[in-house]
Order: sequence, then C-alpha cells, then structure tokens
Amino acid sequence: MSLLYRSITSSFNFKNPIFAFTRSQFFSSSADQYWTQLQQNGPNIERSLSKIRVQLDSSCVTQVVKRCAVNQPVLGVRFFIWAAHQPNYRHTSYMYNKVCNLLRIELNPCVINDVMEGFFREGCLVSVKMFKVVLNLCREGKLANEGLWVLRKMKEFGCEPDTLAYNVVIRLFCDKGDMDEAGRLMREMSVVGLYPDMITYVAMTKGFVEGDRLEEACGLFKVMRDHGCLPNRVMYSTLLDGVCRFGDLEKALQLLGEMEKEGGESKPNVITYTSVIQSYCENGKSVEALGILDRMVANGSVPNRVTASTLINGLCVEGHLNEVYKLIDRVVGEGFVSSTECYSSLVVSLMRIEKIPHAEKVFRSMLATSVHPDSLASSLLIKKLCSQGQILDGYRLYIEIEKLGCILTIDTDIYSILLAGLCQDGHFLEAANLARVMVEKGIKLKFPYAEVAIDHLKNIGELELASHILRLQN
Repeated sequence: MSLLYRSITSSFNFKNPIFAFTRSQFFSSSADQYWTQLQQNGPNIERSLSKIRVQLDSSCVTQVVKRCAVNQPVLGVRFFIWAAHQPNYRHTSYMYNKVCNLLRIELNPCVINDVMEGFFREGCLVSVKMFKVVLNLCREGKLANEGLWVLRKMKEFGCEPDTLAYNVVIRLFCDKGDMDEAGRLMREMSVVGLYPDMITYVAMTKGFVEGDRLEEACGLFKVMRDHGCLPNRVMYSTLLDGVCRFGDLEKALQLLGEMEKEGGESKPNVITYTSVIQSYCENGKSVEALGILDRMVANGSVPNRVTASTLINGLCVEGHLNEVYKLIDRVVGEGFVSSTECYSSLVVSLMRIEKIPHAEKVFRSMLATSVHPDSLASSLLIKKLCSQGQILDGYRLYIEIEKLGCILTIDTDIYSILLAGLCQDGHFLEAANLARVMVEKGIKLKFPYAEVAIDHLKNIGELELASHILRLQN
C-alpha cells in the first residue's frame, strides 16, 4: 500500500491544484471537533470533551468560544473551564481577557450563575481549580458580587476556599471601592483558618488609599507586623502615593525613612524617590526637593529623566533658574541623565510658563553645541513661533535642526503648519523647498492645511509639486 501510494502521488507531483490536498481537507480542525461535541449538549459535557484526543491550544480555545458567543455563552464558559484542566495547556491572562470580551461577561453576569447551576443540576464533580477559573473570569469581568456568590458556592460543592480565592474577591471589592465588604472578607479569613498574605494587604492598602481612607491604610501596616508579615516596596509605594497626593509631606518623609531603614524588599527605588520629589514640586517646595535627590543618590538610587524633568519643571515654575542650571550640570556631570534630555526638558518647561525668548535661547544654544533637541522640544518651539506669526523664524529653526541631522525629531504636524504658513505669508521659495522635502519623505499634509498649501503651490506654478502632494493625501 505504501509503494502504491508513492507511485500514485509521484505521477501527479501535485502540480494540479485539484490534487494538492491539505491536511485540513482530510481531517476536521480541532475546534470543529470540540464544537461538534459541544452541540450534542448532553449532561456532563466535560466527560465527552475529554474523549477527543486532539491538540488544544489558545487558537483552538478562541475559535470554540467565539462560536459559543453567538447564542450559547454558558457552553463557552464550560468549555473554557474544562480546557484549563487539560495537560500541556494553560490559560494566560490574555485569554481570560479575550474570553470575557467574546462572551461579554461584564454585560451578561448571569452566565456565571447559569454555569454553576448547571454543574449542580448535573451533579458534576467541581474542583477548587475549576472554581478559580470562574473566579478569575469574575475578576476579568469586574464582577464583585458574582465573585462573592461563587466564593460562597464553593462549600456547597465540598470545596474549601483558600487564600487565593479570597484574594480575588477582596481585590474585586477594593477595585469597586467597597472597602467595608473587602475588610469584612479579610476578617473572615482568620475565622476560617486562613491568613491574609502580601497580595491581600496590597489590595486593601490600594483600596483605602483610593478611597481617601489613609488612616485605615496606615493601620494595615501594624496589623501586618502583628501577623509577622513585613510590608514590601509595593505596599509602601502605594501608601506613599496616597500620602503624596494629599500633600502630607511630613508623612511622606516619615514613610520614606521607614523604607530606607528596613531596606531589603522595602528599600525605596527611583520611582519611590521621584514620587516624593514630584509631591514637593507640586506643593511649591522644589528647592527642598533637591534634598530628596541628595538622599536618593546617597542610598544608591540613580535619578532618571523623569526625576530630572520633574525637578527642572518645578524649579522653573518657582523661578529658580540658577538652581536649574546647577542641577543640570550635576546630573549630566555625574552621568545620570544626558544633556539632550535635560535641556530638552528645560525648553519644554520654559515654554509652559510662557518664557518663549528664554526657551528659544536655550534651544539655539543646544544647536550651537551639537546637543540634539528631542521631538517634544523641537515641535513645541516651532509650533509656538508659527502661532505667534513668526513663520519664517519657525522655518529657519527647522532648517537648523535639519542641518544638525536630527530632523526626525520634528512631528509630522509641524510640516503642515509650516508649509501652509509659508504659503499664506508669501514665502513661496521656502514653501516649495519644504514641499519637496515632504514629498521625498512621504509626509502627508494634515487637515485643514492641505487645501491651503496645494492651492498656493498651484498658483505659483508648482503644478507637479502640488500634484505629488495631492497624491500623498490619497
């Protein structure tokens, strides 16, 4: 038979598409087989699904659930739960999100109830792992009440909720802002012989902070220590963010000191220090924030661009320009942040406080010393000059940036503003030169500048150039 098969196939060589059979033409896809089995809709469909011996992957699961989404969402959820138990396959967070969207669980929460009632009615053996899949679907669908209902159902099926199960539901109520219910569930854990872990405490802390209940959030730290659980950096940072948001700088320093003292997993990092620095700057204490920078470096954290730009902006707003230049000299000299990043941030900050001449001076100084300005600084300055009627100055600045070789930092919107402005002000030679650059780079004109620029190019006889610009629009 093998020789006969080779003889027949070699004679055809599969040159004719009629004989170019693919595997999918001989066998149904995995999704088709699972879908067919689901349509039998008998009791305990999980047993019948287990009889199918074909490969299961995320693509297959997606296809099956997508078919169920039309009018059989309960079957889709049950298939998804069953799939989670299969060897060599595991649901990712992405899959939970995708399935929730396909089945629209957030808008149709009764599906969760129907699934569990189906298990009960058919006498299915439901494991703790199956409950966790359902709880994770509730989490993804932001269904706090349904999550609590599922948690209560576990005992009816002979399953004892564990800390992970409680954490899912507690987090749901924290995200919902119902901290009273979340707190009640956390206290209930100790009654049933469970103890909150770091995930529980972080969720509760975040919930209290977002609900403006800082005292209760701080109280959790004492509760944690009493249970032998030390706060980590995430929990400290969550509380610190809340304290900084309310402008309690004294409390922020106290927490920062505790983190530095405890060290280890509680040691503050660049994000922690920058958060405190930002709070100081927002409260008009940018000079004092420089002390936090000293503290940061002394504790081994390296300032980044966000740290530097936060300080630069704060000092500019308060008018401490001398301190700005000292700061830049320091962070650039010590290799923390580049000249490009610092001076670009300075240009942006000066423009925000309407010190345009000073910003332009800094910008031109950057060009003169071959310090490449970034996209935001370049685009904001040119756009500002154009808005003030200084179109030609904006164009000349663009030319200088181009000569420096960092023209890619210009936003495409700026080309449109410049071209239309040059045309309207009668600078036709410059407009034609800029239009050629745009054609070479394939840059489209933005609405509403396109019509203005194309009409002017036609009027000055640049018909071919106008035609090229027009084609780019299509």
